[in-house]
Amino acid sequence: MSEATAAPPKIVTACIVVIGNEILSGRTKDANIPYLATELGKLGVRVMECRVIPDVEATIVATINEVRANFDYVFTTGGIGPTHDDITADSIARAFGVGISEHPEAVARMTRHYGDSTLFTPARRRMARVPHGATLVDNPISVAPGFQMENVFTFAGIPMIVESMFQSMKHRLVGGDPVLSRTVRTNLPEGVIAEPLGALQKRFDDLDIGSYPGFRAGKVSVSLVLRGTDDARLVAAAAELIDTIHGMNGEAEELVQ
Repeated sequence: MSEATAAPPKIVTACIVVIGNEILSGRTKDANIPYLATELGKLGVRVMECRVIPDVEATIVATINEVRANFDYVFTTGGIGPTHDDITADSIARAFGVGISEHPEAVARMTRHYGDSTLFTPARRRMARVPHGATLVDNPISVAPGFQMENVFTFAGIPMIVESMFQSMKHRLVGGDPVLSRTVRTNLPEGVIAEPLGALQKRFDDLDIGSYPGFRAGKVSVSLVLRGTDDARLVAAAAELIDTIHGMNGEAEELVQ
């Protein structure tokens, strides 16, 4: 690859912030990070960092103000429900230095959804409160919306709703060059392959090469994953890696993605 003519890849970054004491306690297992990271990757948005933080206003405010300055996009999950510990919307408003109140369109949507005013309780009305200046994010499942403040998107915590919210707003995102990958599986243990793998990484410093050990049928199996934006480089690196493994009397196969 010619360094003089190769255009640098367009990199767009994201951070996912999971908000909730129930995640930190282990009571609830997060399913939103893998979903969002996978879907964002398809759009050319690279998740560079994930954080799990408690339902503490000061922590939420400090975290959001830090990450929104460091990443192109920020996605938060959790804490916009009807109960007293759902403080994410208020914390986002404080992070941006704006007020918060019921959004007329959010109220209208929820009124249509619940119909009978006895069902549209004061607790549920809390979910119509959004920071001033926010744009609503549709919630096709349970109606109560998420919202967008500049580059920060705030979703509910329930995985099914997160998925529907993301699908409803993903057209707003502008991604970079998509990250491609190739995987080579070998029976050589990491301790044996480590040195030539490190040398390969130096020769292909525009790629990200990772080693992930495991077992297949009770035997050592290592997946070597090569990631980058230039498929030709990935093909060349994978071929060299396979040749290297064969030269060490190891087994190597490239997995179909």
